Amino acid sequence: MNFHRFFLKTANSLVSLVVILFLTVAGVYSGYALWDNAQVYAAVDDVQSELLKLKPDAAEEDGASFEELLAVNPDVCAWLTLDNTGIDYPVVQGEDNLSYINTDVYGEFALAGSIFLDSSCDNTFHDQYSLLYGHHMENSKMFGDLDLYEDEEFFNENTTGMLILPDRSYELEIFACLRVSASEDAIFYPQQWQTNTDGLLEFVGENAMHIHQDTFDRIGSSEDFSQILAMSTCSSEFTDARTILLAVMKPYSPET
Repeated sequence: MNFHRFFLKTANSLVSLVVILFLTVAGVYSGYALWDNAQVYAAVDDVQSELLKLKPDAAEEDGASFEELLAVNPDVCAWLTLDNTGIDYPVVQGEDNLSYINTDVYGEFALAGSIFLDSSCDNTFHDQYSLLYGHHMENSKMFGDLDLYEDEEFFNENTTGMLILPDRSYELEIFACLRVSASEDAIFYPQQWQTNTDGLLEFVGENAMHIHQDTFDRIGSSEDFSQILAMSTCSSEFTDARTILLAVMKPYSPET
């Protein structure tokens, strides 16, 4: 009887010890995770503030200056700004779409690596359809602010942006917001829309969450109103959900 009580007491002590050890390890890990996450966001802030000092000027007559950006990372190909959001970053293009998708924010020019042009877009922003990817982060970092356009009031009141390239610039006129699956070929297979975007526009017309009909109806009406830019980020609505923002790329001239 005494042995039985001793056994139970010892077993209870061991169980309690295991539980305490588990809770201690879980607490330490949770604390580290929170610290690490804070470090990531702090690094993003630091890098973005430094990169903004290198932002090119679209109004320069001979084209925006990219020399300093290219000196940091030769993969930079553009600078994207969406007005009234935190989206104001360089854009890079790697050899494939995995080149920048898991970039460490502490790495060289890592922040730009989180907004990247689909590697299958061979002619950088010359084709009729170009696709940008950006990490979804909180506190308006990276492409986190694409969520803002899911709100109809914000979508209706914020329609402008700028895409600056080394040799030319485009004014962006936003015309649609969608939520789609990551396997949706109409959005994520840009090669099919390089000469004709009719099928893309048909898909957008049938599936858009919000749409600016006047802008949508003008697409293709002239050469200066024919190029489309898609911007994609993760969404929490379902397992492989993506928020997509679409804009027309209108050639920009400092005189206009």
